[in-house]
Amino acid sequence: MRIRPIAEGDLDELQKIARETGVGFTSLPDNREFLAAKIAAAVAAFEQRTPADRRNYFFVLEDEQSGELAGCCAIEGQVGREVPFYHYRLGTLAHSSVQLDLHRTIDTLFLSSDHTGDAEVASLFLRPGFRGKERRHQRNGALLSMMRWLFMAEFRDQFPDKVLAEMRGVFDERGKSPFWECLGSHFFPLDFDEADRLTGLGQKSFIGELMPKFPIYTPFLSDEARDCIGQVHRDTRPALAMLKKEGLRWEGYIDIFDGGPTVEAYIDDVRAVRKSHCCRVEIRSGSDTPPARPRWLAASTTMAEFRAAWVACGPDEEGTLTLSETEAQRLGVAAGDSLRVLDTEETS
Repeated sequence: MRIRPIAEGDLDELQKIARETGVGFTSLPDNREFLAAKIAAAVAAFEQRTPADRRNYFFVLEDEQSGELAGCCAIEGQVGREVPFYHYRLGTLAHSSVQLDLHRTIDTLFLSSDHTGDAEVASLFLRPGFRGKERRHQRNGALLSMMRWLFMAEFRDQFPDKVLAEMRGVFDERGKSPFWECLGSHFFPLDFDEADRLTGLGQKSFIGELMPKFPIYTPFLSDEARDCIGQVHRDTRPALAMLKKEGLRWEGYIDIFDGGPTVEAYIDDVRAVRKSHCCRVEIRSGSDTPPARPRWLAASTTMAEFRAAWVACGPDEEGTLTLSETEAQRLGVAAGDSLRVLDTEETS
């Protein structure tokens, strides 16, 4: 299994992934024209033909044996530069009466564009057939999630100070969002799926046009809707856990549709960015023997031909990383080249 930039020939496979993502996965709608445009934009980004603040780097996880795409992930260079990027910010209003000696604080939701200009890690999805405990599926989700930090560390000058990640919110057994049913549905004359589809297609102006500009008092929401604030979809919990391990934290921002949390951090404070480092490659003859639980992640240092994969061992005391011929081919490197590596089990 290896990570590589998406290519123009991946459209059919990407559409398969889009159909499997399910409700609430805003960034990957099942729309062939949109997906083709997304691929073209990603190719231009990796070739550095677009400004850094408008790049969307889109990666795929490829099964080398079958050529099948097992999953995807992305990095948005900066959000909100072309289309407004909205959240609700959870806040507090205080009310008091001196005459009655009463004081009351009430939680509120404010429509916000505070994250304009931040980078975003997004679109992480691992297909069900590539999840599990068998050897070839070991830590596929971790590979998708963590390789983005190595990419950002290697090309640090292409990114801003902060990074965020939007987490999918809670849906009930009917596939409905209690948060949307109680709040968003009253302001948008369309159902959740249609609002979600339009947002995924980049048509977000209706949010600022139709949502109220004044704060929303959360006690007016139903118990079910309030319970969704800052909570994630059950399938999103592993992804959130990995992000928290890297140092991203919830600072009170939520998705305006489903109430899912947005976690954030300064890029330079992210554990994998701080802990990763470059080393020189040596190659030994023979094939590799994948470890039972891989811990060393390696990524190439070229943007257009970027590759990332697990490797059997880490660098020696002199900073040399010895790869098998199979590993070197997987990562597209030769003896004397550089790789950025990370010990994913090292604590912060």
